[in-house]
Amino acid sequence: MAPIAVGDVLPDGTLSYFDADDKLQQVSVHSLAAGKKVIIFGVPGAFTPTCSLKHVPGFIEKAGELKSKGVDEIICISVNDPFVMKAWAQTYPENKDVKFLADGSATYTHALGLELNLSDKGLGTRSRRFALLVDDLKVKAANVESGGEFTVSSADDILKAL
Repeated sequence: MAPIAVGDVLPDGTLSYFDADDKLQQVSVHSLAAGKKVIIFGVPGAFTPTCSLKHVPGFIEKAGELKSKGVDEIICISVNDPFVMKAWAQTYPENKDVKFLADGSATYTHALGLELNLSDKGLGTRSRRFALLVDDLKVKAANVESGGEFTVSSADDILKAL
């Protein structure tokens, strides 16, 4: 499947998270994105160095600026289970705006065409690093990294597209 690209309609899918009452919830991507301007960024793995030290903190730090430019939701997805995503989110106590959603079986990552086979490193199927700007389900920017790079999918890169 070809990777998602500018002009494509965002596919629907179901992601998981723990709510404020610590109950496991499922949410459809379309319910979060329909009629809204959203950023969906994906990372290869929770607690990994580039993801934890650069990618996620950039979106947390720039959330106010992104929202001032009309962004309604900022969503981080990773091919990890919801328990891991909850624990990872808790390492950012300053975060008020980034939702951490789990794609445990990589089903949604496959729907986006952004899977990355890291079996040779013992990590199985993961997500390529990416950031999408989506307006009412239509992809306006699709910044997808090659390999392990972090050159086009930062919060600053998305700000340039707004």
